[in-house]
Amino acid sequence: MPADPQQALPGLSDEEVAALDAHWRAANYLSVGQIYLMANPLLTEPLRPTHIKPRLLGHWGTSPGLNLVHTHLNRVIKARDLEALCVWGPGHGGPAVLANSWLEGSYTETYPDVTRDAAGMARLFRQFSFPGGVPSHVAPETPGSIHEGGELGYALSHAYGAALDRPDLVVACVIGDGEAETGPLAASWHSNKFLDPVHDGAVLPVLHLNGYKIANPTVLARLPEAELDALLRGYGHDPLHVTGDDPAAVHRAMAAALDTALDRIAALQRAAREDGATDRPRWPVIVLRTPKGWTGPAEVDGLPVEGTWRAHQVPLAAVRSDPDHLRQLEGWLRSYRPAELFDEHGAPRPAVLATVPEGPRRLGSTPYANGGLLLRELPLPPLDTHAVPVGKPGASSHEPTRVLGGLLADVMAATADRRDFRLVGPDETASNRLQDVYTASGKAWQEETLPVDENLDRHGRVMEILSEHTCQGWLEGYLLTGRHGLFSCYEAFVHIVDSMVNQHIKWLRVTRGLPWRAPIASLNYLLTSHVWRQDHNGFSHQDPGFVDHILNKSPEAVRVYLPPDTNTLLSVADHALRSRDYVNVIVAGKQPCFDWLSMDEARVHCARGAGIWDWAGTEDGSREPDVVLACAGDVPTLEVLAAAQLIRRHLPGLALRVVNVVDIARLLPAGEHPHGMSDFEYDGLFTRDRPVVFAYHGYPWLIHRLAYRRTGHAHLHVRGYKEVGTTTTPFDMVVGNDMDRYRLVMDVIDRVPGLAVRAAAVRQRMEDTRLRHHDWIREHGVDLPEVADWTWGG
Repeated sequence: MPADPQQALPGLSDEEVAALDAHWRAANYLSVGQIYLMANPLLTEPLRPTHIKPRLLGHWGTSPGLNLVHTHLNRVIKARDLEALCVWGPGHGGPAVLANSWLEGSYTETYPDVTRDAAGMARLFRQFSFPGGVPSHVAPETPGSIHEGGELGYALSHAYGAALDRPDLVVACVIGDGEAETGPLAASWHSNKFLDPVHDGAVLPVLHLNGYKIANPTVLARLPEAELDALLRGYGHDPLHVTGDDPAAVHRAMAAALDTALDRIAALQRAAREDGATDRPRWPVIVLRTPKGWTGPAEVDGLPVEGTWRAHQVPLAAVRSDPDHLRQLEGWLRSYRPAELFDEHGAPRPAVLATVPEGPRRLGSTPYANGGLLLRELPLPPLDTHAVPVGKPGASSHEPTRVLGGLLADVMAATADRRDFRLVGPDETASNRLQDVYTASGKAWQEETLPVDENLDRHGRVMEILSEHTCQGWLEGYLLTGRHGLFSCYEAFVHIVDSMVNQHIKWLRVTRGLPWRAPIASLNYLLTSHVWRQDHNGFSHQDPGFVDHILNKSPEAVRVYLPPDTNTLLSVADHALRSRDYVNVIVAGKQPCFDWLSMDEARVHCARGAGIWDWAGTEDGSREPDVVLACAGDVPTLEVLAAAQLIRRHLPGLALRVVNVVDIARLLPAGEHPHGMSDFEYDGLFTRDRPVVFAYHGYPWLIHRLAYRRTGHAHLHVRGYKEVGTTTTPFDMVVGNDMDRYRLVMDVIDRVPGLAVRAAAVRQRMEDTRLRHHDWIREHGVDLPEVADWTWGG
């Protein structure tokens, strides 16, 4: 078939074109109605200002294009009995997707009060962008959606994530030309280099070029067609073009393009699955050029609208106050000939629904857009099979993430046939010590391989691309369609996806209030190569602030864990991988770390979230402790225990309590977070009036913010990262940020009443050691022997 589908017009009969056009007109009518009307949905009387919403909100410009795509997807899904999902990148076009969901009946099945008749149409119209109603985006409330699209850039990576390990699924993805200008979207074009034509489904991008953003032309729409073709071919796609503003011609061209694209997809999959082809497929992409605001007002107040940026939102803004605008709106609505589309009761006529699929084949009813319905329990191994033996605290050491890598390898092996677990990360799986997973699955790769390459696998389920945005988008799409996964990343650079995780958390928060949305597997982050052990990479790699960002978000959806050793990491990871509807952030080191707790002790400690390590302190229970040394994070725990040992040696009469916090949200009040402590619990752990010296993994002000309401907050002193970093030794990092063991002992002396005078000599000794450290590392290039060779002797 010719590359340009408009040259292949013999496909549709006039009757089929008329049916497609009827559906498209009905969807356009319903889209306009949602933006403007709160009464008189079928125009059974002349339009009056009282029929118009007092606040006009919504986006018309992209809606007719989305309606066209939805209409034509209906046809091919029904004709080919396709399993399909659509990701609507121009999420502001919510009216279009809502309109199509209502037409096909999936909206009424989800929300029975919005019936498919005049009364239900009136509810559909009134609720849109209305207080107590539904958002203007393709939001979680929209049946068939996995992508809100209010923030642009993530549609294509979500689509590829949805297609992974779903060999029978076709994921259409509408990309607006504004979204196509974003960095995340640009990187996600490369996802086709990771799509396995044997085990994965197909993604069909539809690049919708209507020419304009909010107030400016778009870059790709102004490219000459040859240049745009070269760009898309360079990305590895074969473009098919649909261009025009005459509905009948565009319907024929769009139908031909979709048939061509789906035929090519089927042929590429057949070649890989049946004939053993190993060349990377060149997948089709449809370039759809139609006017912005197509079929809307051509001109308003003497200014051009259709086909310009003025059609972006509400073309007629003064309908309630300007009679001419009101007349234009009524003419616009009647131009769709609603009496031909809806019967006297407001139900869609049979001709409108002629090409609409049935049951779960409808885009609003596909189970792939409600992934929790398809989710299976993850086959996790017993933790004892990977636990490290701990005879006594600090007697041995392991690399925590390396041990976790063995557990993840077991998960990969256990899901080899069902293929519903993926590990993603930006080129860091081995760097983060998780390379044992390669014993169960290689790295997804469809490009050329060379003899020097290692662990590349056309069918692999470890995914690495040096775009954190793309990793995040893949995993979100994978989770939202009913699978499990883990995102491993350097701690400093996970900030790149700050905005993406915001949107996912918002999605989870909304879906928790929708009973028809089944819970999905949690989005799990493993942040390693962290701030305290980026001494070799330097200041640019040192930032622990992602935790602060996450804890600002919806408390019902976010969890943050800082396991202090290997067995606690295993326990936390097991919990996170079993959980649903959360964003779990786990911060753990990859360098050798002392083993503090046995597996049984780790389970109990992680379940508590925070607890006293009585073996590390010196209190005997006869009285309150003189001071509390608290810690959260692996390096802070090491420094606190080293400080505790110094206190045992130099201040043997001091009653010291050591508290370790794994679940950082435990510090919040119970009313602020589901994991928060009551004041009674908090005071029992940290005391009401004794000094608390807290060594924290990240920025110290976070701990103050979490605990500011507590009775003992005035006695809380926090040490942590305070933006002092460079390329240096590991211990110099903690010294530079005043979180080292010697500074912690000095803090205890400074804050325990009466100790400053009695322990002045001890304090001076601590200060002298810090000064000696400064000179030592500059002469020898390594840490002091008493630091480098330290062991727990408590």
